[in-house]
Amino acid sequence: EALGGAQLIAQALRDQNIEYMFGIVGIPITEIAVAAQAAGIKYVGMRNEQAACYAASAVGYLTGRPGVCLVVSGPGFLHALGGMANATINCWPLIVIGGSSDSNQETMGAFQEFPQVEAGRLYNKLSVRPSSLEVIPAVIEKAVRTSMYGRPGSCYIDIPGDFVNLQVNKSSVKYVECCLPPPISMAEHSAVSKAASILALSKQPLLIIGKGAAYSHAENSIRKLVDLCGLPFLPTPMAKGVVPDNHPNCVAAARSTALQHADVIILLGARLNWILHFGLPPRFRQDVKVIQIDICAEELGNNVRPAAILLGDINAVTKQLLEEFSKRSFKYPSNSEWWKRLRVKMKNNEERSKELALQKSLPMNYYTVFHHIRELIPKDCILVSEGANTMDIGRTMLPNYYPRQRLDAGTFGTMGVGLGFAIAAAMVAKDQAPGKRVVCIEGDSAFGFSGMEVETICRYKLPILIIIVNNNGIYTGLDANSWKEVLKLGNPATCVPPVSLLPNSHYEEIMSAFGGKGYFVKTPEELQNALKASVTDKQTPSLINVMIDPQSERKKQEFPWLTRSNL
Repeated sequence: EALGGAQLIAQALRDQNIEYMFGIVGIPITEIAVAAQAAGIKYVGMRNEQAACYAASAVGYLTGRPGVCLVVSGPGFLHALGGMANATINCWPLIVIGGSSDSNQETMGAFQEFPQVEAGRLYNKLSVRPSSLEVIPAVIEKAVRTSMYGRPGSCYIDIPGDFVNLQVNKSSVKYVECCLPPPISMAEHSAVSKAASILALSKQPLLIIGKGAAYSHAENSIRKLVDLCGLPFLPTPMAKGVVPDNHPNCVAAARSTALQHADVIILLGARLNWILHFGLPPRFRQDVKVIQIDICAEELGNNVRPAAILLGDINAVTKQLLEEFSKRSFKYPSNSEWWKRLRVKMKNNEERSKELALQKSLPMNYYTVFHHIRELIPKDCILVSEGANTMDIGRTMLPNYYPRQRLDAGTFGTMGVGLGFAIAAAMVAKDQAPGKRVVCIEGDSAFGFSGMEVETICRYKLPILIIIVNNNGIYTGLDANSWKEVLKLGNPATCVPPVSLLPNSHYEEIMSAFGGKGYFVKTPEELQNALKASVTDKQTPSLINVMIDPQSERKKQEFPWLTRSNL
């Protein structure tokens, strides 16, 4: 019995338990999307390949199984590179399937011809082109397996256009079963006991939880470790919620102090990269002892020579540590000088934020806006956040109580991920936790990268709440009067500050245009009413455009690690 290439690809993906596909159809891959739907895969047609690829990558992080991004040849493939790089740098599993020009037209200047397999190698763990239809299931299994095993990342499969409609005899196809779940590795016993000894002797310990811990579903073990040993902990941005932000041992409000003075630091699936100032002085002690726990051997020892290295799955290794501490009881005293110092610092910082949040002046500042958002959004919602000030201040002001429910610009600091991430989160929530809301908080500049995905949200009836914190620009903007003055100076291209966007832009009308609900908000009362209405309506997508003071910025030196150059 004969089988078409498109059906073969779709069936092979389904056999690997792939559930979600995002993309934009066109020559030569339209039939693949049609076949995927027929095979039971959910297909979401997006408006830009970049957003489609971000969405597929977020599915990998949220479910542990890669989503698929389907793109056309040439420009379509190139627009997806941002998502591939973002997935690989965040260590999330992803499969990208790109059409390419017909195999018999290579070097002839075919339609959208481009060296896609070679180009894909820089961004992916694996970049391959099946040599025949018969091997497609084996190649797809290898790509899915490679994306998940070891340190996760993106894998690219190149499909020549002539393969899509080619027929093959079913009996000659090399079928393969679904790959096994990733094997779970544990640290050497001697390394575990060494780590426990170092920790037991520490005067000023600190646990840093990274998104690797969130990805490995280590929340229960890590919470036990925090409680059993009484350790202060600090989450990296996307690890917020692995242990709830309101846990008494969370020292996020004293981040700089905790990092600067800790004598022993346990890294749980967090890397000593720019987000943690590379683990180096003056942000850390010269003699800090680092206990590094990571799935990737090559990561161990980056920037700081560790005192103990525990190579393995975060959840499994945390359980090993728990077992070690059940044999020799160790509880860090909660009345230590270290705890006192951290608590004083936390109290001061929290009071400063509170003071800013309660300012009554109009237009509102960031802190006031986040104060009201925090009061009114569901405690268990998935938060997607991007922007410069919007993301940074939102991180401190908006708590997460559950793991894997904060998605942001990540390790690569990518702007433009928000709407793709929100669409992915809403698709997954619909299947796994019906009724769970997705709240997407965007700076006005960040929203601009993928604003047209609002149509996608409305087309698939995803009840996402988008909140734009609008300061008329990137970092800072101009108010309407200053804008008028600037325009008098001459040609806007020579006079308008590069950070400025058009003042009072009505982004909420984009949502109304596609049948969702839009709100334009200037006061705390209007904000509260719009939030209440949006949270109550569980069916309709909505967008709240919140006008804030264009000069509002974060309080001085709150996140000095995010100097402007890093954004």
